[in-house]
Amino acid sequence: MKWTAGSAAILMLMLAGCSKAPDQAPAAKKRSGGEETKLVELDAASLKEVTLKVAEAFQRSVPITIRASGRLATNENTTWRVGAITDGRIVRVEVKVGDRVEKGQILARMHSHDIHESRALYRKAVADHNRLQGSLAFVQKQRDRARRLFEMKAASQEQVEQADNELRTAQTALDNAAIEVNRTKLHLVEFLQIPVEGSQEKDHEASAEEHTEDLIPIRAPAPGIVLSRAITPGAVVTASSDLFTICDLSTIWAIAAVQEEHLSRLHAGMGASIHVQAYPERSFHARVVKIDEKLDAETRTVSVRVEADNRAGLLKPEMYATVELEAGGSEPALFVPQVAVQDLNGQATVFVERQPGKYQPHPVELGRTLEGLVQVLHGLPPGARVVGEGSFILKSQLLKSSLAEE
Repeated sequence: MKWTAGSAAILMLMLAGCSKAPDQAPAAKKRSGGEETKLVELDAASLKEVTLKVAEAFQRSVPITIRASGRLATNENTTWRVGAITDGRIVRVEVKVGDRVEKGQILARMHSHDIHESRALYRKAVADHNRLQGSLAFVQKQRDRARRLFEMKAASQEQVEQADNELRTAQTALDNAAIEVNRTKLHLVEFLQIPVEGSQEKDHEASAEEHTEDLIPIRAPAPGIVLSRAITPGAVVTASSDLFTICDLSTIWAIAAVQEEHLSRLHAGMGASIHVQAYPERSFHARVVKIDEKLDAETRTVSVRVEADNRAGLLKPEMYATVELEAGGSEPALFVPQVAVQDLNGQATVFVERQPGKYQPHPVELGRTLEGLVQVLHGLPPGARVVGEGSFILKSQLLKSSLAEE
């Protein structure tokens, strides 16, 4: 039976003691009862040529934590889905996915019939206002004339009151016209964000798409990163279309699935830490911001949302993560140097010194990292002598001997 390097299952079987014939495993050492386990052996000459530092696995008091698997997600409070404010056709797209944008920056420009209709309404409102201004001036003169005639006893009180009423009516009409001018102007300038007069009013031969003043800008509502873009030039969009997703990634969420048994110990604001495979030697401080109101019926877990600072930009949405929630109190935990842990085909492994020159690989399950140390949850007894610095040499020797056996 050959031993395959990196296979966690085979490694576990060997550590439990797989039966082998003596002539099949010359590098193996027999245990009591006929069991054997694979050892990495270095002779005296080899030991002089390499540096192996051995340290004991030791216990220390650490805060009690609740571990849960999860994934990273964008902070929905700093995520914006940017859409079109009216129906139209995209003419230009100014940004691409991954670009950093500032508040108010133009993301795209679009052409819409709303531009022409709104400008026509504005011009009509201005024309009506100008006409009513002339009417008011005429009515004002008529009212003044009626008063002079009344003073000269050439007009009645009823005629004066009628002239006053006509003046008030004309003034009201002019005020309403001014409101309409302001409304149509604001629709152009504030809502559509285009000037009240377009290029075609100045150059009748120019196409509307040749001038930016004839295109509606689509702007970023806040600073952030463009996470998605759903349009290209020529795309027809509606006012309900989501065109861009922009997110400020200076903070990020981790959504963790916590077992039902821990529910009574959870509360908003409790401390947490996030661990991701991309940075195995780091933990990212976080805090609980939301505990879901219901459990998942199939997994019997509750969704817990934690928020972490991400101004360095190391954490990315959709990363898998392990979340540790600080439950309060402390407990003993077993630690070894981080450099003692080697990866054998995805299985964390340490090398235990049986005697100088003989080292046994042990698969382990890891927990938190702390000041250059890593917690061992399973697979190693307290006091075990593990190789720290130089453990990579033993890994290489193990792989080399395994290849030779194959």
